[in-house]
Amino acid sequence: VPLRGPRASGAMDLAYVCEWEKKPKSNHCPSIPLVCAWSCRNLIAFTTDLKNEEEKDLTHMVHIIDTEHPWDVYSVNSGHTEVITCLEWDQSGSRLLSADADGHIKCWSMTDHLANSWENTVGSMVEGDPVVALSWLHNGVKLALHVEKSGASNFGEKFSRVKFSPSLTLFGGKPMEGWIAVTISGLVTVSLLKPNGQVLTSTESLCRLRCRVALADVAFTGGGNIVVATSDGSSTSPVQFYKVCVSVVNEKCKIDTEILPSLFMRCTTDPARKDKYPAITHLKFLARDMSEQVLLCASNQNSSIVECWSLRKEGLPVNNIFQQISPVVGDKQPMILKWRILSATNDLDRVSAVALPKLPISLTNTDLKVANDTKFFPGLGLALAFHDGSVHIVHRLSLQMMAVFYGSSSQRPVDEQTIKRQRTAGPLVHFKAMQLSWTSLALAGIDSHGKLSMLRISPSMGHVLDMNMSLRHLLFLLEYCMVTGYDWWDILLHVQPNMVQNLVEKLHEEYMRQNAALQQVLSTRIVAMKASLCKLSSSTIARVCDYHAKLFLIAISCTLKSLLRPHFLNTPDKSPGDRLTEICSKITDIDIDKVMINLKTEEFVLEMTTLQSLQQLIQWVGDFVLYLLASLPNQGSPVRPGHSFLRDGASLGMFRELMVVIRIWGLLKPSCLPVYTATSDTQDSMSLLFRLLTKLWLCCREENHITEPDDTLIDECCLLPSQLLIPNIDWLPINDGIISKLQNKQLVRLQFGKAPGLVGHTVSSQFDAFVRAPGQPKIDHLRRLHLGAYPTEECKSCTRCGCVTMLKSPNKVTAVKQWEQRWIKNCLCGGLWRRMPLSYS
Repeated sequence: VPLRGPRASGAMDLAYVCEWEKKPKSNHCPSIPLVCAWSCRNLIAFTTDLKNEEEKDLTHMVHIIDTEHPWDVYSVNSGHTEVITCLEWDQSGSRLLSADADGHIKCWSMTDHLANSWENTVGSMVEGDPVVALSWLHNGVKLALHVEKSGASNFGEKFSRVKFSPSLTLFGGKPMEGWIAVTISGLVTVSLLKPNGQVLTSTESLCRLRCRVALADVAFTGGGNIVVATSDGSSTSPVQFYKVCVSVVNEKCKIDTEILPSLFMRCTTDPARKDKYPAITHLKFLARDMSEQVLLCASNQNSSIVECWSLRKEGLPVNNIFQQISPVVGDKQPMILKWRILSATNDLDRVSAVALPKLPISLTNTDLKVANDTKFFPGLGLALAFHDGSVHIVHRLSLQMMAVFYGSSSQRPVDEQTIKRQRTAGPLVHFKAMQLSWTSLALAGIDSHGKLSMLRISPSMGHVLDMNMSLRHLLFLLEYCMVTGYDWWDILLHVQPNMVQNLVEKLHEEYMRQNAALQQVLSTRIVAMKASLCKLSSSTIARVCDYHAKLFLIAISCTLKSLLRPHFLNTPDKSPGDRLTEICSKITDIDIDKVMINLKTEEFVLEMTTLQSLQQLIQWVGDFVLYLLASLPNQGSPVRPGHSFLRDGASLGMFRELMVVIRIWGLLKPSCLPVYTATSDTQDSMSLLFRLLTKLWLCCREENHITEPDDTLIDECCLLPSQLLIPNIDWLPINDGIISKLQNKQLVRLQFGKAPGLVGHTVSSQFDAFVRAPGQPKIDHLRRLHLGAYPTEECKSCTRCGCVTMLKSPNKVTAVKQWEQRWIKNCLCGGLWRRMPLSYS
């Protein structure tokens, strides 16, 4: 295939590689069918085999990494006795299926919601029958991205929900969870997970005449059926298709199968290539929810050919004789389903792995045209890896080459001689397994040494675009992640420092165009997204702290308000939290006690132990208000964290409400109040801060006309440091992840199990002013407890924002438990937790 111009090479580059430490004896040797899987939360699972000292036994390992900390690999002995043939993540990206060549299927889930700690909970098996295809049942959720509508204001138009039935539903239409597998002897097995944890398994033959199944794949139809494609590995045999229906009858799982039209690969019917490609090596549906398009690859020892087929409805011509007899037939032609070839490649080098796009891009003609005009290609390309180490990205419909990456061993061929010499030089390193990320902007490959390579794929496939268009592409995918809740790490790979400011502003504009209900649903997600973007530029780094503080503030405000109880249970009135908000915004008095008088104090009565247990959170609110007001006079320097709060009316309003609540609680139990170190004993610090906070809030209460704070307010804030001791705010650490080190497009080399030294990271040096030095006491960022310089408690940290908190709760009080429930599964920013080594200090 001729390379068209320079774009093909600029489209893909290596972001990082991560390899195993070379030990003399025990070694990770790649398992023969190496597999990997990439979840929507940007966790990658892959397999290798571990040889022991005597080289007698192989241990079949499953490794799980998160793409931001690839060195922090969680390797688990899978307990599979034979080689692992399939790995599959579920739609939520938090459970993993593994299947082996002995018919055992295991379901893995996180222990204590930690991304680097997994356990096998349930499973199923078909004894001694190797599994060749595996999939979770479909949950009925399907979106379509409309590139043509990428300029629309409403998220519902850009990402529309497609009508799609789950494979199986429980009472009330709730999708039932479970998995389906196909084995080498032609059996299909389905396991259903009942809500009580029980597994219902049933196994059935795909058709009456069972034959060997070397390759298979599973897809789903909109009507809730399952389609299975199988091949016996020989290109002279047909590729068979079956429809599988699953139902539950009297607490038992029932499977019905029927035969669909089959096909022969075109290369076998073409006289010129008749016996050239004896084996079918890859058989894949183009997407799990596209059962009408299939990709086939046939190979010989050193070359391959790829074909794309689609299932069409066609009319069946009827002979004239019958048309006169039966007038009904004449009105309407009978229809049949038939496989038709869409496209085929020329002869290629031998294909070693295929990766399909997971982005559910709409393939209507208008969408494809707009995508082509604006050079927006994510989701339109599939990746083919070759035995010479190169990777091609080809269009999923036309199979035309879109981009190419030359591996280390596949230098661009110069002439015939070098090619011949290369072939004899011994085995080349190539990808045995590949996966595209959920937005198709990154590609992970595992090579024959078990090394992991992470490739960036440009959204425009290397076409040079103006800045505005590049931003629009990234923004469209960021919005998609915001709506679906998927992790957006792979998009950050493409964000350059000069884009950050623009992306954050545009993201905010798009968010403000949505309706109020959707804004509320996405309110924390967008803050977390802005924070991760701001990390990528040295000029916006201080705002990362602000966004994390804002997430913390929103969470505290919700928790504390939810503790308030209405005095009479049957009042049709607003909840106490809403009434508090309403009264605080209506009564703009600067005297805290005058605002307090308007509230029904009986709603605020809580148990003493509860109030005492909330003291750390209350202290944070008090400290933060004092810190903000004290930093108002030197607001000219936007580098300091906290700066953006001084113009954020909504956040200041929240602080004001919380100050009122805390004031009332202080009357009940004075020891729960925030502790201030004041110079005079008589000063009422709370009301002083409330007065200044209210004045500041009045300046920026309405977004449309924000006024400058007047001189008297600034003078009063200048006096604060002489009246009260200004506290140190514990900002979140700047993350130790890999993303900020990948911006200069230099390849980063990493090793599994070894955290890299963060050398030459320009951004962090300016930032050290806000973060504690290594020897200083650590803090639990969410419970606001001090852990000491060398913590003895086990901690977990967030893969996205680096926030640290203790694994086990030291608290017994329900109110605090309620606070801790907020971030038991995910961090406040939505990131995954990972267990930290005890010596992390």
